[in-house]
Amino acid sequence: MNKITIIGTGSVGSTIAYTLTATNIASEIVMIDVNDKKAMGEALDIRQGTPFCAPCSIYAGSYADAKDSDIVIITSGVARKPGQTRLDLAQINVDILKSIIPQITKYAPNATYVIVSNPVDILTYTFCKCSGIPEERIIGSGTILDTARLRSRLAEYFSLSQQNVHAYVLGEHGDTSVIPWSTANISNVPVMEYSKSFINPGIIVPDLSIDEVEDYVRKSGARVIERKGATFYAVSMSVCHICKCLLSGIDTTMTVSTMLHGEYGIDDVCMSLLTVVGHKGAHNKVMLPLTENEIKALHKSAESLKNIIRQTKI
Repeated sequence: MNKITIIGTGSVGSTIAYTLTATNIASEIVMIDVNDKKAMGEALDIRQGTPFCAPCSIYAGSYADAKDSDIVIITSGVARKPGQTRLDLAQINVDILKSIIPQITKYAPNATYVIVSNPVDILTYTFCKCSGIPEERIIGSGTILDTARLRSRLAEYFSLSQQNVHAYVLGEHGDTSVIPWSTANISNVPVMEYSKSFINPGIIVPDLSIDEVEDYVRKSGARVIERKGATFYAVSMSVCHICKCLLSGIDTTMTVSTMLHGEYGIDDVCMSLLTVVGHKGAHNKVMLPLTENEIKALHKSAESLKNIIRQTKI
């Protein structure tokens, strides 16, 4: 039995609930929202499709119904509007999270918490500072989606399966994110060398534009919001991947946001590094062999987040 509670039943929360059900990750899902009617409608809509999935109990509930949850996913907060940065949302969503924390941790003190609301790094930091939950059980979705966007774009460049692309986005889930190109590879061939590695001269691979790829990764969210009003499919798949790994007996590495304690010389801020995630939570980090310039970029990303923290009442 895997019980997952989702707080917030907007586009992201309800899509996560649907994806968890359709992929058989959870056997019980509790949906909580200040708008009870909306939560009930979303739960009913998904529940009526469960005859075509593995058995799953999904219902709208209160914080008390979160008791014994394995995972609590927090998606509540004000959504980002077109033209608005993630960090513009900081104080509003920090206040919302601080009102939720004592209510949910009272009933689910042993759950692993996955923070999805933006600005995710600031909210993950807030949860660490205000909840009393052990840090290894507090995970921000961080740059897992940015990493997916990077890999999908590189796969498009080289007309290759995404599973052959190994590259990461680190740091803030936002404008100061860092792509360590020195570690990026395609099937162990450095990305910048890949187009030169073929034996068959008839294969034409386009030159890789790092600037174009970085621009694509950083602006993808804003472009989706501009075109359809919100992003929720890709982030939902990312969050469900985190949940699957948390419930698995085998650890998986991924780029998620956690509290840092001196990694690369960075302390007292939450942002994404390559992290080991499994049934013990986010219990270790993998120190990638970054270049000096990449470490400097990480420090810049951390300082950007710390500036927001200093301006925010946490």
